Amino acid sequence: MTSEVTNEDPIQPHVPPSGTGCVECLDAAGWWFHLRRCAQCGHIGCCDSSPSQHATAHWRETGHPIIQSFEPGEDWFWDYSTEEAGNGPRLAPADSHPADQPAPGPAGAVPDDWKRHLHR
Repeated sequence: MTSEVTNEDPIQPHVPPSGTGCVECLDAAGWWFHLRRCAQCGHIGCCDSSPSQHATAHWRETGHPIIQSFEPGEDWFWDYSTEEAGNGPRLAPADSHPADQPAPGPAGAVPDDWKRHLHR
């Protein structure tokens, strides 16, 4: 087994996250419940419980199968292609959104009845 990483590998440990919140939600003044990070390109998207489910949409659009939680204190990975959770290498910083950023977030964008909007 080689330790060389190619651009086609589903985990790119050196790629930083795209920001501190869901890219698409921030662009559309939306909100999220929890955040997920694409292990290949660093895209930050919202989880499947969130109203817009942008992390899964990113996988469907790009074929990038592996995400890591982008929540403080969580380091688990999920592979959409196999529907299996697992562990992986340490990814480039930051490894979560800022601890003072609320979940759900972002601050000021979450409706009072946010729990009604979650997917279960």
